[in-house]
Amino acid sequence: MTDRLYLDYNATAKIRPEVIAALAEAMASVGNASSVHGAGRHARKAVEDARRKLAALLGAAPNQVIFTSGGTEADNQVMHMCDPARTFVSAVEHPAILDACPGARRVPVDAQGIIDLEVLETLLAAADNPQLVALMLANNETGVIQPVAAAAEIAHRHGALLHCDAVQAVGKIPVDFAALGADTMAMTGHKFGGPQGIGALVVRTPDTVDCLMRGGGQEHGLRGGTESVAHITALGVAAEIAQERMDGYAALAELRDRMEARLIQSTPGMQVFGGDAPRLPNTSKLMMPGISSETQVMSFDLAGIEVSAGSACSAGRIEPPYVLTAMGIQDADALCALRVSLGWDTTESDIDRFISEWGKIFDRAAGTRAAD
Repeated sequence: MTDRLYLDYNATAKIRPEVIAALAEAMASVGNASSVHGAGRHARKAVEDARRKLAALLGAAPNQVIFTSGGTEADNQVMHMCDPARTFVSAVEHPAILDACPGARRVPVDAQGIIDLEVLETLLAAADNPQLVALMLANNETGVIQPVAAAAEIAHRHGALLHCDAVQAVGKIPVDFAALGADTMAMTGHKFGGPQGIGALVVRTPDTVDCLMRGGGQEHGLRGGTESVAHITALGVAAEIAQERMDGYAALAELRDRMEARLIQSTPGMQVFGGDAPRLPNTSKLMMPGISSETQVMSFDLAGIEVSAGSACSAGRIEPPYVLTAMGIQDADALCALRVSLGWDTTESDIDRFISEWGKIFDRAAGTRAAD
């Protein structure tokens, strides 16, 4: 059987072996981090050591890091307290932002998917006591990096806070919470080699957010519930590895760029959405002309290659990805989009295999159209 090739790291990354080992070791221990006896103190030390490691990766102080179950919870902790009439979100935000405050004003993006800062300025100037701006650091579909620091400066000038969903960026590019100027920031571990089910909300000051999970005084009173010591420990190890090996992730841009160049050369009409903007080094949003996203995903899957469409199926009807719609991409093209996201173990031979299969899928479809 052909070995499976995983190229869907933006959905979830392969967990690093060192993280698995740390998780297993921590799970073999006992102790509630809120207990005062020896086992509890040992658990507390593990939690605080991990908090320091994660803070170092995020450019934050340890006391600014609040552990959560992941990025969605962290986003919801910020968004649930917002007044939609005074909240502004980019049109390409993750559903964890959009669905948590569905009435928020959406700020348009340009053809590359970058927020229109002039429109943001205009909207905030016209608003009555604006409360919050939400702007992701890097888009989960296109990998396009947003001007968060500039947006934060605009938001603060108009009296609003800025929340940054950095879920896709952390571990892939350097992230500096202080330099971004954000008031709150969400992240999760499973996007860069950590375990699923653990993330964090970074807060500039404790009074920036309210408690979402109540029932205890854990996490400085901002997230009730017994801390998952094993998952937090594993997240700390993943953060430490990510910081040490950031250059390796940056090198993925060379693999991605060579892949895109070869596909453009071999596939008439092929597009790279967001390709002219700063992007995460691992992410490509590609368009195979005339072949639906679902057909592509199924064809690659049958060939042992795992990629993502990025489109959604609702009530039996295929919807174009809202991120591409916001960028002004025509539905016919958006419905042929494919997301390829590389990871820490992706190799040149993996890219060769993907390109070879891409060609087979495209040629088969072209032959079918010619026969018709």
